[in-house]
Amino acid sequence: MSQYQSQGQMHLAAFVQAGPVSGNHGGWRHPQADTDILSPQYYANLGRLLEAGKFDLLFLADILAVPQRHEGSMDSQLRYGALGALRLEPQIVLATVAAATRHLGLASTISTSCFEPFAVARSLATLDHMSAGRTAWNIVTSFQQAEAANFGRDDQLSREERYDRADEFVEIACRLWDSWQDGAVVRDKDAPLFADPTKVQAINHEGRYFRVQGPLNVSRPPQGRPVFIQAGASGRGRDFAAKWADVIFVNHSSLESAQAFYQEMKGRAASHGRDPATLKILPGIVPIVGETAAAAEATDALLNGLATPQAGLSTLSYHLDIDLAQFPQDEVLPDMDVPGVQGHYKEVAELTRKQNLSLSQLGHRYGVGTLRDFIGDAETVTDRMEQWFRADACDGFMIQAPYVPGSIEDFVRLAIPELQRRGLFRTEYGGTTLRDHLNLSRPAA
Repeated sequence: MSQYQSQGQMHLAAFVQAGPVSGNHGGWRHPQADTDILSPQYYANLGRLLEAGKFDLLFLADILAVPQRHEGSMDSQLRYGALGALRLEPQIVLATVAAATRHLGLASTISTSCFEPFAVARSLATLDHMSAGRTAWNIVTSFQQAEAANFGRDDQLSREERYDRADEFVEIACRLWDSWQDGAVVRDKDAPLFADPTKVQAINHEGRYFRVQGPLNVSRPPQGRPVFIQAGASGRGRDFAAKWADVIFVNHSSLESAQAFYQEMKGRAASHGRDPATLKILPGIVPIVGETAAAAEATDALLNGLATPQAGLSTLSYHLDIDLAQFPQDEVLPDMDVPGVQGHYKEVAELTRKQNLSLSQLGHRYGVGTLRDFIGDAETVTDRMEQWFRADACDGFMIQAPYVPGSIEDFVRLAIPELQRRGLFRTEYGGTTLRDHLNLSRPAA
């Protein structure tokens, strides 16, 4: 067991969009894919399936616009059902999942660039109460002009300013959750005393970006505060994650890059005075598990044939904030300083260097998942997961479903029992809150 891993078992989260795409841009076209993504039953069934597999959490990512970075048009996103063709509001979806489950953690992306701290703190505290302590917040800073335009702005802030705003935003949210002391709600009918006024205080924050009086009008959440997820990959983003995150979601193209990132981020956490074991690093993988290796390869081939290069390039253009249509499609991705997500650029640049992929080939590869190491029968897939886990590359995995629900059903039915047989994953939940699942203590007020 690694010096950085607080337990000998891995953590598993499921990365699923409240929309058509999760782990494969052709996944919604799979013959067995459920495309009823506008129904509550879709998400309730998904939650029950993940809970049967003892997953730590369900993570719904979010964006706040239909991307139009590729060719200056929304066409490729909408036509191919790409990353942002449709996204439901994740907090509302998670409330549906909460009602259908008892243990599964519930994570959503909420941008610090577009919303206000009070509203976000209130929404997350409410869901934490309604789920008995199972909420997580994926803290992001928005970078797309299309998202800014939907919130009355001409453009987004610079990268440094976005993280300055995010720091202040998270500090305010934490103060709002702590504006009610534990035990403030008394509910004494005879006294009468509903809430003890001495245990509820305004925060009176006046900062560079926000003025917030407080207190929150929701009592302190069951977890003290939600679990924090972060995926920043720039230098500033990594430092923000090392300071705030309980979980880091990251994508890699190789075991070696995962190991280097793992060591760096655990060290950064220690430099902030944290126990590195409290920072859980979960790389994203797109596993395809079959009864046999041949069955898994057949599913992979089918999915590969359903994903178009245009869909992958459209999403990559969004992630990098660069219109990739401007470059020759039969040549490699050029070296560039991207204004968008640096982690995605490093991921695809590494892949391009190793395999000399043209932009068109890269678009297809990005659409089906850049890491192709987790395809096969249960033993093969869990062998590779165990290799990464024991090689100090991760604390578990963010499972990205190539199609829903079939790929998750296969993973739960085939891979989970093998992980459990090896002692690498829980057989039962050991607690009730998401912090319990992740072996994280409840913050003091």
